[in-house]
Formats: sequence, structure tokens, C-alpha cells
Amino acid sequence: MRNEMSNRSRPTQNLLLAATLAIFLSGPAMVAAQTEPSAPVGEQTVAPLPAEGGSSPAPVTAPAPAEGGAIAAEGAPNLPHDLSPVGMFLAADVVVKSVMIALALASVATWAIFFVKTLELAFAKVRMKRAVRALTAANGLAALKLDRKAGVAGEMIAAAVDEMARSEAVLDQAPATGVKERAASLLSRIEIRAGKRMSAGTGVLASIGSVGPFVGLFGTVWGIMNSFIGISKAQTTNLAIVAPGIAEALLATAIGLVAAIPAVVIYNYFARSVGGYKLILADAAAAVERLVSRDLDHRQIRKPQPRRQDGYGHGADASIARIG
Repeated sequence: MRNEMSNRSRPTQNLLLAATLAIFLSGPAMVAAQTEPSAPVGEQTVAPLPAEGGSSPAPVTAPAPAEGGAIAAEGAPNLPHDLSPVGMFLAADVVVKSVMIALALASVATWAIFFVKTLELAFAKVRMKRAVRALTAANGLAALKLDRKAGVAGEMIAAAVDEMARSEAVLDQAPATGVKERAASLLSRIEIRAGKRMSAGTGVLASIGSVGPFVGLFGTVWGIMNSFIGISKAQTTNLAIVAPGIAEALLATAIGLVAAIPAVVIYNYFARSVGGYKLILADAAAAVERLVSRDLDHRQIRKPQPRRQDGYGHGADASIARIG
């Protein structure tokens, strides 16, 4: 009976012995797997946790880092858009973009005024110098021929001739000083109007030169403010968040300087050129005044002198003799 029971329990003992041997042999392999230096990207890594009561640590699996996190850890962030001037303009805020457009239009206006006023000043100076030479060579207003293309010089001659015609009735009775003063007043007003007309447009240059940098600074402040808002929303100081807004802000400042610096230089150039043109106007007005004065003197000489009555001298001599 005992032999039969021992024969029945022997297979069970053999099975338990085989299982114990298998567990014993697989233990070193599991320990070697846990102590590997690193696992490739995309696979799970095993991180030991501290055990309680001195027991052996239990393996815990952790997910592998994502591809973007690996790139960020390497310190090479991917910027969100192009940082060229055109790309920064297209990606800028509405306010910053409006500032850039306004400054660009101001720069276009500056160069348009420069080309137009340069041609206008050149032609006006040439015409006035030719008129001054003609006025200086003339002997009187009657010797001058009015030309519609004479410009300001023609206006001065016409004003002087008109004043002489209006004062014709009193030229022989009243002194010539009044006519000269009225002619000088007309010429001075024509000179002032011509100078002001030639200075038109330079005020725009002064405004652009003085206001342009501050407008660009406003765009800079707005762009940097948006950058800090983006930092606060993203909760990070990554270069991909900070760089675009700051670059757009600096672009607004650069455009402001590009618009303001040429405006200041061109304004100073026109100030000197218009000053020279006003000197030529003053020379023309002085030449016309000389012609008016010369005509009045010639008229005074041509005026018939009153004849002395007969016996005027004898009467005087007689009275002197009588007194003596």
C-alpha cells in the first residue's frame, strides 16, 4: 500500500523540483536585464523605486520621452515662422503692422517731396537769375517786355507798372516818395508769397523727421508687450516664444529710423536751398524798385520848368538897391 502511494506522489515531487530549478536559473537573467545602462529611444525604461523594510526594489516602467522633448532638451528649438523682414511684417500684430505701414508711407512721401521740390527749385532759380540779369540791364520799366513765363519777376514788373499807372494823376503834384513806398510794399508782399509757396512741403519733412522715431518706438513697445504676454501664457522663456515678438518690435524701430533720418537731412537741404532762392527774389525786387525810382527821376527831369517873369531880376536888384 505504501509503495502505491509513493509511486503516485513521485510525479508531483518531480514537477515541483523542476519548477524550483527553473525559477533559480531565471533569476540572474532578470537581474542582468534590470542593470542595463540605457534603453533605446522609443522603448520603456525601468526605474527602481525605494523598497520598504529593506526588501528588494520592484521594477517600475516609465514612458519614453517624446521626439519634441528630446529636441528641446538638446537646446535647438524650432522657431515658429520666418524671421526675414517680410516674414516678420506678415506675422506682426495688427498695431505693429499699422505702424510699419504708416512709416513706410511717410518714407515714400519724403522721397516724393525731395524729387518734386528739387526740380521745382532748380527751374525757379534758373528763371529768377535770368530775370535779375534782365532787370539789372534795363533802363526803365518801359524797356522790359512782360513774359508769361517770367514767373515771380513778371508779377513784380506788372505790380510796379500798375502802381505807376494808378499814380499817374498825382505824379506831377505829389512827391515821388509815396509812389516808391507803395511799389516797395507790393514787391515785398509778392516776394513773401513766392518764398512761402516755394517752402510748401518742407513742413511735412520736419514733421516726419521729428515724429518718426517716436512712432517706431511705439511699435517697439507694443511688440515687446505682446512678447511678454506670450511668455506669460506659455509659461516658458523658450526662444521660440520670445524671439518673434522682439524681432518684430525692433523692425518697427528700424523702419522709423529709415523714415526719419532722410526726412531730417532733406529738410535741412531744402532750408538752405529755399534761403538762396529768397535771396534771388530780394535781388529781383530791389532791381524793380530801382527801375521805378529811375522812371520817376526821368519824369521829373522831363517835366517843364516854370519860366521866370521878365524884369524879375531887375526888380530884385532894385529892391536890394533900395534896401541898401
